[in-house]
Amino acid sequence: MKNISIGYSPCPNDTFIFDAMVHGKIDTGDFIFEPVLADVEELNRMAMDARLDVTKISIGAYAAISNNYVILDSGSALGKGVGPLLVSKYPIDQNLFGTVNVAIPGKNTTANLLLSTFFPEIRNKTEMIFSAIEDSVLTGETDAGLLIHEGRFTYSQKGLHKLFDLGEVWEAKIQIPLPLGCITARRSISQSDKNHINKIIQSSIEYAFKHPIASKQYIREHAVEMDENVIESHIALYVNEYSLNLGTEGRNAIEFLLKKGADLGLLPSITKPIFN
Repeated sequence: MKNISIGYSPCPNDTFIFDAMVHGKIDTGDFIFEPVLADVEELNRMAMDARLDVTKISIGAYAAISNNYVILDSGSALGKGVGPLLVSKYPIDQNLFGTVNVAIPGKNTTANLLLSTFFPEIRNKTEMIFSAIEDSVLTGETDAGLLIHEGRFTYSQKGLHKLFDLGEVWEAKIQIPLPLGCITARRSISQSDKNHINKIIQSSIEYAFKHPIASKQYIREHAVEMDENVIESHIALYVNEYSLNLGTEGRNAIEFLLKKGADLGLLPSITKPIFN
């Protein structure tokens, strides 16, 4: 048997994807998967230290780990017209963005990459775990916050104001799917094993779609927001055809974002093949 450490976030889209394969609901062959659940920015940092065999990361973090990892075709999160939300307690004129302090879910996140791409004048940023950002804005600790995960479904009922949906900005300017997160595997894992792991992830997603009740307990054990509608909306938004298989369109979107980040000086250049 082959023990494989696998990192992913406790958010509903990830626990939905990985439930079947880590709990023996599908055949995983010779692989025993050892899950490590952590906030996405923590996963990004762990990947930079090459601590996990397979792991979810932000697309924005991939360039920094590309020497050690390749992107698998299954398990990614891409959206169309939806992305991280820039919110505040009160409306803020865009001309004042250079003066605001923005809470971000980590400097290596795709959310921060997009913020730096579209609003480079925002330089005063405070890093914190994604689940603390709403409260930091509500209490006035920060002027604005960059929300990911369940936050996009709860911010308005908590009294926050949407300044920009960076997914909408991306869609208006770029008009291709927005890559947010992906699953990576060590380059040192054999090609046949990487292919098999990729197929197992795909099978786990297919199982989750066919048996939506099966993963509910695991999802609720780890969800930050317990409202069932929020959980279901979160999964529906971020687990889609690109999660099953990136395909040409998904791969091209990832390559585009990574190249744009490098061209703007926000990401290092990548010298090795990106995909498995």
